[in-house]
Amino acid sequence: MNANELRDKTPDELRDELVNLKKEAFNLRFQQATGQLENTARIKVVRRNVARVQTVLNQKAAAAAGNE
Repeated sequence: MNANELRDKTPDELRDELVNLKKEAFNLRFQQATGQLENTARIKVVRRNVARVQTVLNQKAAAAAGNE
């Protein structure tokens, strides 16, 4: 997932994606705490994807505020 793909999505789709990513991050943290996590690099990927989605959402909000 890259920022260009995210910019093509609507804010509602981005919020849904953000919720899904946060749920995945929670599950990964839970697996790590219980010693069941096999791919520890996935945590880093999910965290960065959350940051990307939040950045694009903020950019869209700023653009919408600028247009009004």
